[in-house]
Amino acid sequence: MLSLLKKFREGLAKTVSAITAKTHGLFGGRRIDASSLETLEEALFAADFGVETTAEILGEIETAVRRDKELEGRRAAEIGAEVLRRALAGSEGSVPRAAAPPTVIVLIGVNGSGKTTTAAKLGWRLKQEGGTVLLAACDTFRAAAIDQLRSWATRLDLELVSNKPGSDPAAVAFDAVQAARSRGRDWVIIDTAGRLHTKDNLMVELSKIRRVVSKIDPLAPHHSWLVVDGSLGGNSIEQARAFHKSFGLTGLIVTKLDGTSRGGAIVAIWRELRIPIIFVGLGEQPEDLQPFSAENYAAAVFGLDGAGSRATSAPARGA
Repeated sequence: MLSLLKKFREGLAKTVSAITAKTHGLFGGRRIDASSLETLEEALFAADFGVETTAEILGEIETAVRRDKELEGRRAAEIGAEVLRRALAGSEGSVPRAAAPPTVIVLIGVNGSGKTTTAAKLGWRLKQEGGTVLLAACDTFRAAAIDQLRSWATRLDLELVSNKPGSDPAAVAFDAVQAARSRGRDWVIIDTAGRLHTKDNLMVELSKIRRVVSKIDPLAPHHSWLVVDGSLGGNSIEQARAFHKSFGLTGLIVTKLDGTSRGGAIVAIWRELRIPIIFVGLGEQPEDLQPFSAENYAAAVFGLDGAGSRATSAPARGA
């Protein structure tokens, strides 16, 4: 769907602009030469695509240039996008419902990754798709986090379960899941406190939340998603590795891609950890939280509009 591609292009505008600036508009009608390949390499590294992906993109373009000395930038862009599609094969996660509602989603991550905002946007999205949603304000360490989620819940007309600052996060999670079950709600989204992945005591708190909600439903939480700031590059991989080891992640949400020129990190994260990418944050509005689409991401990065390249529409994924 072209409108979805447009949203990806707008959300990745800083990454695209950075690559375009470094390559001086390589992906227009210019002929590819050794100099342009060198600047493309620099641009891809700067955008955090990593050694493996950058080498594959350059290698395939160089092979194409050997076959066609007049190869132009547009064709090079199509080749680069195809490499990204292959690298991201299998990366698109889904959001299956639990057999018996509510389906419980726990959002975790470090401070500043955008968990609280993402919880609200995710709730709004699931509501737009016809679901009934309850938010759980389990970041009880910060009064501001509770207030922020309450403000979002009011704005988006979402139910919220919260308690006073300093209360037991696991108790709030338990109350939320219990309330959702008694009210017949479809989804519970648990917003947890930001924590450093190196702090064992905070990891223990996450384990307690899991243990407590499983008393209501042995399969809960059904989804454990890490919210990572897409501008952090390699640090995102280290965070994901640590949280995955401690908590067992089932998916990723990559935020703030609209605010960074390092949008290639999403490829490195997938190649390193093989954790499905469920959603990406492409802007400030609720509708800017979008299901990840490898097709649209690849086309957007290389400035393609879908014409003359593979179809860029992603198959619908049920919630």
